[in-house]
Amino acid sequence: MSDLLAFVLSGLVSGALYALLATGLVLSYSASGLFNFAHGATAYLCALAFYELHSGLGWPAVPTALLLVCVASPLLGWGLDRLMFRKLARVGETAQIVATIGLLVALPALGLWVVELLDDAGVSVKPAENQFGLPGVGPSPAKNWQLMDGVGIDSDQLITWVATATVALGLWILMRHTTLGLRLRAAVDNRSLVELRGMSADRLSTVAWMLSSGLAGLAGVLATPLLGLSAHDFTLFLFVSATAAVLGRFASVPLAFAGGLGLGVLQNLVAGYSSFAERVTGFRTAVPFLILFAGLLLLTRRQRMAGTAAADAPPVDYLAGRPWARKWGPWAVAAALLAAAFYTVTTPFWSGILAQGLALSLVFVSFTVVTGLGAMVSLAQATFVTGAALVAGLLMSHGWPFIAAALVGTCVAAVLGALVALPALRLGGRTLALATLALAFLADQVLFQMAWLRNGDTGWEIPRPVFGPVDLSDDRAMGVAMVVLCAAAVAALGALRNSPRAARCSPCARRPPQRWPPESPSSAPNSSSSPSRPASRASGA
Repeated sequence: MSDLLAFVLSGLVSGALYALLATGLVLSYSASGLFNFAHGATAYLCALAFYELHSGLGWPAVPTALLLVCVASPLLGWGLDRLMFRKLARVGETAQIVATIGLLVALPALGLWVVELLDDAGVSVKPAENQFGLPGVGPSPAKNWQLMDGVGIDSDQLITWVATATVALGLWILMRHTTLGLRLRAAVDNRSLVELRGMSADRLSTVAWMLSSGLAGLAGVLATPLLGLSAHDFTLFLFVSATAAVLGRFASVPLAFAGGLGLGVLQNLVAGYSSFAERVTGFRTAVPFLILFAGLLLLTRRQRMAGTAAADAPPVDYLAGRPWARKWGPWAVAAALLAAAFYTVTTPFWSGILAQGLALSLVFVSFTVVTGLGAMVSLAQATFVTGAALVAGLLMSHGWPFIAAALVGTCVAAVLGALVALPALRLGGRTLALATLALAFLADQVLFQMAWLRNGDTGWEIPRPVFGPVDLSDDRAMGVAMVVLCAAAVAALGALRNSPRAARCSPCARRPPQRWPPESPSSAPNSSSSPSRPASRASGA
């Protein structure tokens, strides 16, 4: 009994943080229709600021936490809404996902860069990257109390519970018993009707973003003793909290809050009582992502939304109808010059850098197939790369030649892609992005942790092949080979895009071709007699 109570109490700590982040996600999404992948980055920035102000500059903990949660975080939300989110709410979902993922990467890097600048300026800041065992809002070291034999709590846990309960009560009062809460709920239900009543939906959206950022800041400050300062851990925390948002169907704050608490407790119970999980490496940490994937499949209405990118106007093709030499000639010349540069002007250092960049460009080109042609956002591309490399290394360790091992690894990546593509039959937009991300984390936490597949912690050594007189161990030869592969991949994708089958499958195929220059409304035929109708979002590919 004492073990069960200990698991539940410790699970409620992480569950409280999940609940705070999930509530912020639901608030911002409900008010703007934009899922903020950078929500965890906001929490990390606040945790970083709290650590530097409290531990580095010696500011008192409680006033610093109140300043960050009540002032700095809402101001950050207001600024992001004014500069970015308000505009993103009016574009396609693909652009929203890509932009917020960019913020997810940029905001932590910006915070660490500011710390470095302050350190160079002589300010008494502390090293910030990947720091653990940090003090929280409460006393340091934390005070401990024994509730019963084997069951105890500390001051950091108690502060987290009290703060979370206070926030839950405050949100309930705000949303159910205040005029602002009524307007926020009205903006969620019918934004256009709110505008007709003379209320500004943009202002209500700004309020929601400020509340969301404040909740993220509170979660970041409270999580500092638990997570330390690791942008990766805060990102994982965000995606676990996204599971609770899914349980709340991206609309219900109480359900998301309760889902976050329950998720933390469930994660601890699985870690404590699932004996079979001991035989599956990484299963315990992968439980939230299993729930996320299952929740997306079960709780999301069946609707193929791969055509959401078609809500954006397709770009104008300035070279349409031009001869091949005009369209591809400059690129062919550039590729030839780059290949020649490897043996003429580049140093060995830059040859290696350019070869690596060209190899990565093959991965980036794969996004154009999914996003450009399929109008979907997949966040599992690194899974295919890792799976192919591990399988190729495993086969080469058993004596397979490079070409055969590479072909089999490529086929395995294609099979993984087919498995990941199954959710696309019923998901799209942000749900598909979250589903592919969940599958990527499952592969990273479970599949790629198998010792026989990854060769323990050392990995596989894949020597560069030799093809007759061409030795790819030379970075110059490798660079030229990568130029050839990239050119072949681009040419193949160009042929695929222009093929009749791709034209029929593309969500943009349903749009009339755009001319250049575009016709003005006054010169359009029958412009005066054609009734205007609001544009509708494409719901299928």
